[in-house]
Amino acid sequence: MADQKDNHQEVRSYHAATSHGERGFAPGPGVLDWANQPDPFRRYAGAELLPLPLTPGPAEIDFSALDTVGGIEARPLGPESLSLFLELSMGLTAWKSYQGNRWALRANASSGNLHPTECTLAAPAIPGLSEQPGIYHYAPLDHGLEHLATPGGDGASMLAILSSVHWREAWKYGERAYRYCQLDAGHALGSIAYAAALLGWRARLLPEPSDEELAGLAGLDQREFAPGESEVPDFAIKIDTGAGTSAPAGPIIGDWQGTPNRLSRQHVRWRGIEAVDAAAAKPRTSAPSQSPMPLVAGGRGNIGIAAVDIIRRRRSAVAMDGATSMGKDAFLSLLGRAMPQPGAVPWNALPHAPSLSLAIFVHRVDGLPPGLYLLARNTSHAPRLRAACDAEFAWAAVADGLPLYLLREGDMRDAARSISCGQDIAADGAFAMGMIADFEAVLKADGPCAYRRLHWEAGLIGQMLYLEAEAAGLRATGIGCYFDGSMRDLLGLTSQDWQSLYHFTIGGAVEDERLETQGGYHHLGDVRRS
Repeated sequence: MADQKDNHQEVRSYHAATSHGERGFAPGPGVLDWANQPDPFRRYAGAELLPLPLTPGPAEIDFSALDTVGGIEARPLGPESLSLFLELSMGLTAWKSYQGNRWALRANASSGNLHPTECTLAAPAIPGLSEQPGIYHYAPLDHGLEHLATPGGDGASMLAILSSVHWREAWKYGERAYRYCQLDAGHALGSIAYAAALLGWRARLLPEPSDEELAGLAGLDQREFAPGESEVPDFAIKIDTGAGTSAPAGPIIGDWQGTPNRLSRQHVRWRGIEAVDAAAAKPRTSAPSQSPMPLVAGGRGNIGIAAVDIIRRRRSAVAMDGATSMGKDAFLSLLGRAMPQPGAVPWNALPHAPSLSLAIFVHRVDGLPPGLYLLARNTSHAPRLRAACDAEFAWAAVADGLPLYLLREGDMRDAARSISCGQDIAADGAFAMGMIADFEAVLKADGPCAYRRLHWEAGLIGQMLYLEAEAAGLRATGIGCYFDGSMRDLLGLTSQDWQSLYHFTIGGAVEDERLETQGGYHHLGDVRRS
């Protein structure tokens, strides 16, 4: 019990120490050592690489068909379907270049495009790819599976085990990087949920396994990572392909294969990350009981854009034009899909009650007055936040069937910009938001490991917002730099019970015409295209 109490305090202390404020920022590197930037691509030397065929994907499936599970016939698990699943969830979508510098973009969003998240796949035998079940590392640069081990048994359910290399984010962001790694894991959960839905499959995070169990499943405890570059487990996602198998993988036959590459020549040690990672380690737990979720009238017709196109063209805006507005109906429709409906994608992937609500800065939404709004994503949040927030807030209902409230009318652009570390992008979109977590209540109920899950939910929301922005003809970007305390002050929150974990904005993007763009897998040529 004492250890649990100490771990709670360690998590709280870390969050406080890594909060930005107007008087100072969280501890960071100060100056970036560009020559020592971590390699964004993990490879395993000596492991057999199984190349995956590239496929254009089903152009006939409209993005709206991904709204709920069950509406798309499941594709059989094979090399082509597995390839498409991995490409659209964790693969490359484009290459950008400018003045000799070149970098890749991926389907899953990442803070600073640094991509700490790695994916290990436990898969059954797949005709045309492997005659035996296998444990693989997905190598996105080569779009292939590195064979790490062979489990026993006749078959296995398919699991995607995500893990994080904290150093990739810490290189740039220092101690606050642990937060960003958790957000990125949530983005990856979302991208996996959407890619699975496109194939008629279902993705669901497994809430029970401990970190120790996951490290064993992925072989992380068998690897000799370079000092400072270890991977820590995030979670496992069960991928239901409709094949009807649910047998777990058996014990590993033989040895684990492959040696992980070194990502940087040198490293900076961030003891705060080490401490919170230990404090937030997850033990084995039982499945959570679901609390009631608010029902929202939904459903939409075809939007006329293929799901594969939406996923492949997802980008992070680097600037907004300060002019583009969003229609009221489109805005309310987007917020309706931000509600965690039973069976709705991507919320079906996270088996926990929603713990975050959205404080929204409306700047340019036609038919709605500019102001500060709140979307209550959990039935308990509205009354509790109303009691905790500024007593002068109006709490005026905005639309039937949607728990959206106008708190204060007025121009919020300066407030949004100021809170987001002075970044214009928070003021120049159609709207921006802070994701407000039921912080203390969740930590007390579920333990310090829930600190990570709160960020996963925030990242999951962010991935959904990215794709919905593209579907609406707009663009989005996540904002990791914001003044934590200033956001609470704006809402009138006087305690630490509620915390803002992620900020976001959507609007009309300003494109950088200097950049050259190429396809995500142009470097593989036509050899693997099916």
